[in-house]
Amino acid sequence: MNTDRHLRPAFSVTQAPAACAAKSTGALPFLLGSGVLGTIGVFVHMAGAGALTATWFRCAFGLAGLTVWMLVRGRGRALRLAGSTAPLVLGAAALMVLSWVLFFAAIERTSAGMAVVLFHMQPMWVLLLGAVWLHERSSRHRLVSVFVAMGGLVLATGVLEHDTSALSAAAQAGYWWGVAFCLVGSICTACAAVMVRRLGAMPAGVLAWWQCALGTAVLWIWPMQQGWPAWGASWLWLAGLGLIHTAAAYTLIYTGMARLNTGRIAVFQFVYPAVAILIDWLYFDRRFGSLQLAGIAIMAVAIWNAERGGK
Repeated sequence: MNTDRHLRPAFSVTQAPAACAAKSTGALPFLLGSGVLGTIGVFVHMAGAGALTATWFRCAFGLAGLTVWMLVRGRGRALRLAGSTAPLVLGAAALMVLSWVLFFAAIERTSAGMAVVLFHMQPMWVLLLGAVWLHERSSRHRLVSVFVAMGGLVLATGVLEHDTSALSAAAQAGYWWGVAFCLVGSICTACAAVMVRRLGAMPAGVLAWWQCALGTAVLWIWPMQQGWPAWGASWLWLAGLGLIHTAAAYTLIYTGMARLNTGRIAVFQFVYPAVAILIDWLYFDRRFGSLQLAGIAIMAVAIWNAERGGK
């Protein structure tokens, strides 16, 4: 990660070999961070805390871990934002925290599977915003791969079996509010991703630190109102939620984002739900039907095909 300071943002269609090599190295940290995020359900389940309370702990422990990491590496001064970068950094951090709040609100009104599917509409927004804001052009091959992977994601989560006909009028209204929360949240996440891309190279951990700082400051009211979890194993799982799934995972993801164009980011977004679905099967023993297994296979093939075409 010390190579961050040697990177220069390049947004032209024709890129130097060094810039292309830098973007190739961004794939590994992004994929690794996304894979780590896919295991977050186990930690949330074992912690036994409420959703928003767990989110606050995630931000608080993540903030502590990132602060120590930045100080040990002698990068404490990097947390001071310059006037030119402060709006983008704070804007991206605020959008990510808002997307977490919307995600948990959507789960309460729809279901975890539906919320995950709708939140992963973000690759389309990423491609659109990248083209409008950064003037990046994605190939037809990559665009097709993204839409195929999204179709596989829909099949993999089993969302096609969801039925709202048995719900009351009030429940159906709440359901559609949940759908709206997901769509707005996915746009927030896509905007944050494009902001990170426009920032270019920054010391690893700065963006994640500011995200956790804002989340800690904003979401503290939830554990105060809902009560603190019992002392013991729950706190250890919550610590892992912050240190592993926030401090480590988001540092890796943001490091990779700075080296990737929006087309590859859009494709790699599907790694997180794919790993989450696999963990759901292996850890929680939730068996998949034939359509879900086909969806997982379609996602994997689409991601591989997009990368092969990009190279």
